[in-house]
Amino acid sequence: MVPVPRLVDLVHDRLEEFLDDRASILRSISPDLDPLAAFSKRFLSGGKRFRALFCYWGWEAVGGRGADALTGRDTGDRFAVVSAASALEIFHAAALVHDDIIDNSDTRRGAPAAHRLFESLHGESGWAGAGDDFGRASAILLGDLLLGWSDELLDEGLATLRDPRAVRAARTEFNRMRTEVTAGQYLDILEERAWLTQPEEQQRTRAERVVIFKSAKYSIEAPLAIGAAIAGGSVAQLDGLRSFGLPLGIAFQLRDDLLGVYGDPEVTGKPAGDDLREGKRTLLVAIARERLAPGQRRLLDELLGDPSLDGAQVRMLQQTIRECGAVDEVERMIATNMDRAMAALEDAPISREARAELGSMARAVTRRAS
Repeated sequence: MVPVPRLVDLVHDRLEEFLDDRASILRSISPDLDPLAAFSKRFLSGGKRFRALFCYWGWEAVGGRGADALTGRDTGDRFAVVSAASALEIFHAAALVHDDIIDNSDTRRGAPAAHRLFESLHGESGWAGAGDDFGRASAILLGDLLLGWSDELLDEGLATLRDPRAVRAARTEFNRMRTEVTAGQYLDILEERAWLTQPEEQQRTRAERVVIFKSAKYSIEAPLAIGAAIAGGSVAQLDGLRSFGLPLGIAFQLRDDLLGVYGDPEVTGKPAGDDLREGKRTLLVAIARERLAPGQRRLLDELLGDPSLDGAQVRMLQQTIRECGAVDEVERMIATNMDRAMAALEDAPISREARAELGSMARAVTRRAS
């Protein structure tokens, strides 16, 4: 198999090269823009590179290039997939910057969120006005800048492909992903506010819709499809990868929902029970509400979304959700979706090497602790 560190190194180098080039453009405008370049690098320096890896293995699944895929002579295809994988990382960084503003999160991966970094810059510099206003406005612009850069980086890669059909297909997949995740993000914030006016029997379905469009498609299905499109994949091959990617993406997000309530802050880089303070109307919460007695449900509704929840209140909500059986049900849903994904992977018309690696990655993303 192609060594994973090799791909991660190539993505890292491509991002460094691209960001250095864009930093020079910013610098030519004004040295005052240096924080935009510095914070961009900061938010792209870490992470698990899941989306980049799924993009690569979507490409490998269709092309079947084997062990020489990243070192062979077809430099155009290699440059295209590494650029696309890197573009996905920039897109993800942009989404996180905006997500932290929407959720009013103070941290990301154990470090200050972008708007808090800009707020600190304001305070350290002694500028006029409110630091938090400056922080939010600047982070919005940073996220917008990263979104634009993700498009530029993707286009640089696609320009090296010889097959115009592959270029159109990959661009179409990327555009669809961008629309879907933005729609999913809106549905997420809508549910935090509109749940009270929605019929009780619809809340699980509405939460499932958020899971699919905010995360499942964008995290796994879309990167696989983008990589496969670059390789000129057939309809059957892309359908097979989608049939694997969507249920795996659902399992991935359900694990994330559990970590948002029960994750170890030392591992996740987020405060314990952060989703409870943010009022996330996740599938875990929807299932808990179905199972709780009316009095417990009212208490959950009253406390969920209170940013001032203390440790004791968080622990009480964690225990309430667990004891009603909601956690066990979500774990069963993760297992069921994992089974569906693995069955689809077995049937997909893709390379044997990619099938083995994607199976290994599926286990990694659904069993993770952060």
